[in-house]
Amino acid sequence: MKKLPIGMQDYKELITENFVYVDKTKYLFDMIDSGKFYFISRPRRFGKSLTVSALYYLFKGEKELFKDTWIYDKWEFKEYPIIKISMVDIDATSKETIEETLKEKLNKIYHDYGIVPISNNLKMMFSGLIEELSKKEKVALLIDE
Repeated sequence: MKKLPIGMQDYKELITENFVYVDKTKYLFDMIDSGKFYFISRPRRFGKSLTVSALYYLFKGEKELFKDTWIYDKWEFKEYPIIKISMVDIDATSKETIEETLKEKLNKIYHDYGIVPISNNLKMMFSGLIEELSKKEKVALLIDE
């Protein structure tokens, strides 16, 4: 018997650990296919983080995680460059700590892709990362909370 995914936020864990999943991949496909930017606003505990996680694994090209879902034979499962930032981990005690924590996150993403930042200015770091990653493919930008 499948378990109920109460409080789960990671799509991969939900699928691999045999939790109940209500397939919403058609809506994810429609959202990706029909637009560019989305702001999803729902009350707490309504699946925003799980939705971001499912999008992450779609853009990572992890096809086997989507077996038995609507999108499985309709999506081109290839790996896209992804910038995923969770604002939950940001130190929001001051403007300076917010900026410093975001820089640390961006530097990690730069490192993961083997790119060197051209600036230490937060805005330039962010736009530079997007520009550099988009030279090869469209970039998925996922910001949670």
